[in-house]
Amino acid sequence: MIKLIKIFTLSVVGLLCACSSYENVGEKSPTKYTQADYDYLAITDPKHMSLASKRALARNYHKYEEWFGRFTVYNLGGDFAYEEGVIRRDPSRVLLINDMYYTWYTRSTGETKGFGTGDPEAKVFPWDKSEIWYATSKDGWVWDEKGPAVVRGETGRYDDRSVFTPEILAHDGKYYLVYQAIKAPYNDRAKNTVGMAVAETPDGPWKVLDAPILTPAANGEWLGEEDNRFAVIKQGDFDSHKVHDPTLMFYKGQFYLYYKGERMGERLTSGGREIRWGVAISDKPEGPYKKSRANPITQSGHEICIWQHKHGMVMISTDDGPEAGTVQWSDDGINFDIRAYIAKTPDAMGLVDSLDSEAHPMAALEWGLSHEYIVAPDQPWWSGGNAIQRFEFNAVNVHD
Repeated sequence: MIKLIKIFTLSVVGLLCACSSYENVGEKSPTKYTQADYDYLAITDPKHMSLASKRALARNYHKYEEWFGRFTVYNLGGDFAYEEGVIRRDPSRVLLINDMYYTWYTRSTGETKGFGTGDPEAKVFPWDKSEIWYATSKDGWVWDEKGPAVVRGETGRYDDRSVFTPEILAHDGKYYLVYQAIKAPYNDRAKNTVGMAVAETPDGPWKVLDAPILTPAANGEWLGEEDNRFAVIKQGDFDSHKVHDPTLMFYKGQFYLYYKGERMGERLTSGGREIRWGVAISDKPEGPYKKSRANPITQSGHEICIWQHKHGMVMISTDDGPEAGTVQWSDDGINFDIRAYIAKTPDAMGLVDSLDSEAHPMAALEWGLSHEYIVAPDQPWWSGGNAIQRFEFNAVNVHD
């Protein structure tokens, strides 16, 4: 039985104009706004405005109501019903192939113990010692687990410890899985890479590339020998520690590999963790990929959720960083402006490729898959289980 478990409401706050500087918002009285703009924002006297009112005008808080709506999250049936002792998380995009929905995801079993146990074989995170599995569904509600698509590599390979957080791209009759990979041992300073597997059918067999298609920047320097990721002599680039959450898009005739970077010696920003996205671009799906000189392309975002709309890209920046909880737009796939601030989004959203993302900016979110942490009270976030769920998005207005 499908059970409604929670509702998230998106709150549109506004657009950050590309031409507006945050620093000079309060220095000059605006001259480009209409009386209708002032009325919408309840600005009675434009000659005597607070800094808050000037920000509201500069960021267009009174526009883009089509970005407003509500997420509803549901439990799923079949093999995606929560199963104690089994981790299912990080669902990929959902592909509709011959009237059947397909998704790929991280799957593992066993107790998660965290770092510092002294046992190099102890599972440290829910995605540790994982494989990439896939499942199918006729209706998007009841899912049938089919088995592994990509498993850990042989000892000594770049992927011998874990493969996880997959995304899928169907292109020119082939299927491309991109995912994170860890080489043993998995300690606090361990770096990870992005791997790829290719198949001619969604059911495989999958050919795993012999080398990663993306690696962390090599310009950071650890301080001392202690396994402490915060101790550095030099932090290096935004992705000097890890390259996470790969998402492959075919855009403007090239392959755009979006990813989250984690930095050696991670610090805090005004919005929390130091988390940013980057993009690497190639003429061929297997690479080689060249990181954009404009990286990082965001200042926030724990997970990658991005889709094409019209001639550009829309993305949601989830947890972490000063721009966490924002919807952003780019007309070139690299330079993003904030369009809306959102209260909360489901975790690790996997979008449905067959939806009409051209209908309106948020149409790609009509429904999709996400994951949920199931953790006992007073226990660390990594100690419990994960289950894959379904989300839906519906536009609403102030009267709903």
